[in-house]
Amino acid sequence: MTKGKISKFFVQYLASNPIGRKIKVPIWRIVKAILYKLKTGIQWRHLPMRQFFGFIKYSWESVYYHFNKWSQSGAWEECYRRLIADNKSKLDMSVVNLDGTHSPAKRGGEAVGYQGRKKCKTTNMLILTDKQGVPLGWSSPISGEHHDSFELEKTASKIFNEMEQLGLNLDGLFLNADSGFDVKGFRELCNKKGLFDNIDINKRNNKNQNDNDYVVDSELYKERFSVEQLNAWVDGFKSLRIRYETKSSNWMALHCLAFAIIFIRKFEIFTFSF
Repeated sequence: MTKGKISKFFVQYLASNPIGRKIKVPIWRIVKAILYKLKTGIQWRHLPMRQFFGFIKYSWESVYYHFNKWSQSGAWEECYRRLIADNKSKLDMSVVNLDGTHSPAKRGGEAVGYQGRKKCKTTNMLILTDKQGVPLGWSSPISGEHHDSFELEKTASKIFNEMEQLGLNLDGLFLNADSGFDVKGFRELCNKKGLFDNIDINKRNNKNQNDNDYVVDSELYKERFSVEQLNAWVDGFKSLRIRYETKSSNWMALHCLAFAIIFIRKFEIFTFSF
């Protein structure tokens, strides 16, 4: 990809996938307003419309309408997946890292539940990254009352299959994960896919406590830091620190936008500006 403004990448894809009613303003103006909301955490109704639309009469409701339509259609997720597929050479697949993240959900909504450790209602999501902290796959939103191991085999299978559809080869990869993922079924799935599981042993799991078949490479495990670093990068987008979007599709769409910006900035594919 040649360098250019970041909004150009999204515009090219969104323009070729029209959804809903006809757009009466340039798409790049709408995209810039959405990116501004993502970064600042401002409420939709408080978007500075004059900043993005000048003297064109356009409402914040219309911006949200198109964002919502694109979210429901999976357009934002597809944008990021295309970004990965077109730049696979930039990925470092020498090791991949899996972790979960809980986001406080202040307004409730879909896939929201009480999380005792956070002492509030949250939504969970599993993210798999490469060695550099670049997101490769992620789960659907998971209600906060569940642990990371909830339906783990099913969730991980979906992530692995989507990675393979992008042309990412799983065979021979080393996978780091903390003790919350020390689940026999998940280890078996990793082996089936050809991944070497470097998962910290859960001492509360009596079945694995004295099992010498499971060995943790401590030096390799240190590379897991990159997925925690990604979580810090994501927190830089204020709309994602606390979940206010009640629809799961919209919350996931904002994550995919953040993933894309992180990817683009890291590899300087485009110049970034609002």
